[in-house]
Amino acid sequence: MALGLLGAGYAFVLAQVTGERGIAPTASTSDIEIRGIQVDVTGKSAQDAREKGWREAQRAAWERAGGPSISDGQLAGLVSSIVIQREQLGPRRYIATLGVIFDRQRASPFLGGRTQTRSSAPMLVVPVMATAGAYTVFEVRNPWQRAWAEFNPGTSRIDYVRPSGAGGDSLLLTFGQTGRRSRTWWRSTLDQYNAADVLIPAARLEHQFPGGPITGTFTARYGPDSRVLETFTLTADSQNALQDMLGEAVARMDAIFERALADGKLRPDPTLSVSGLGEVDPALQRLIDIGRAIQQREEAAALAASGEGAPVASQEGQPPVVETPEPPQVPARSVVVQFASPNASAFDAALSSVRATPGVRALAVTSTAIGGSSVMTVSFGGTPEQLAEALRARGFTVNQSGRTLAISR
Repeated sequence: MALGLLGAGYAFVLAQVTGERGIAPTASTSDIEIRGIQVDVTGKSAQDAREKGWREAQRAAWERAGGPSISDGQLAGLVSSIVIQREQLGPRRYIATLGVIFDRQRASPFLGGRTQTRSSAPMLVVPVMATAGAYTVFEVRNPWQRAWAEFNPGTSRIDYVRPSGAGGDSLLLTFGQTGRRSRTWWRSTLDQYNAADVLIPAARLEHQFPGGPITGTFTARYGPDSRVLETFTLTADSQNALQDMLGEAVARMDAIFERALADGKLRPDPTLSVSGLGEVDPALQRLIDIGRAIQQREEAAALAASGEGAPVASQEGQPPVVETPEPPQVPARSVVVQFASPNASAFDAALSSVRATPGVRALAVTSTAIGGSSVMTVSFGGTPEQLAEALRARGFTVNQSGRTLAISR
């Protein structure tokens, strides 16, 4: 029975990370992209009509980009690619909605513009879609994920980190993850994607009836606390117009995030800093300073009562100040600690307990495996043997092999 349950669990996890669910980003350059060009042309044949439609779309896109009048041959040399958003091809007629991408390096001399540089920190994008009461991210392919994959962020001031949704993304980045407040958990997740903070663009789609109008409510959120920046609503006339509506929503989301960046709101949360060098709340810093001052006074009073330390001359009417020698600084050593992490609570508890162990100066998670064993690197002011004894004193079972420790409760 145990083997059967184990096999069923393995099959469930395998099914969760395999299959057709990933959509890789299709555009991530700084080229100039103009979408939504509608053409309706006729020709001698289907291929002739399509070529005419593409040339017409190139001219219309060039006008939208503000380009000067140039020949069709010059214009064709500036086009990097044609994006087919929707098309209908008849024997002699071509009806389509197209996107045209111009190579910025070749088009800049005509447009007189230059590439806009990014100024934000890397932001992990977790697109949440809600429809029919179900909240999904990467568990299945959905139109909201596709809209973000097709978005070209090259000219945006936001440095988007867009997971494809394949492999372990569907297990790690879920709707439940967006509701977590654990900074340790978020720190580990963001580190795996080389991101500094998280953006949560949420879309709730409501179908009035099958094949009918669709109302989308979009909310731009950011940070581990899922703070709301702005909410807006769009409507699609039918299922065929859904992807166009979602593309427009992504563009508006990008504008919202850019405004937030300009207003100073879209800054990485200092509590997510792995190095711990982020800004500290002034009230919390004051409490820390008060506690340190009280501790120093108590230590000075204890030394004065025991007669140790050298008294230093003080001003008239004030007690003498005892000067205590600085304890010798023990060089920090790096120790690898493997710990059991059956769930998120155990993961957070292990990190918090090790971080609070006397002598531990810093730690960094190098491998996260919820349901298995995770690994951290600990900077400890002492030997690995001393760290093992300190962890045993905090209730851990410790197995040591050289500079590597394996701990469990």
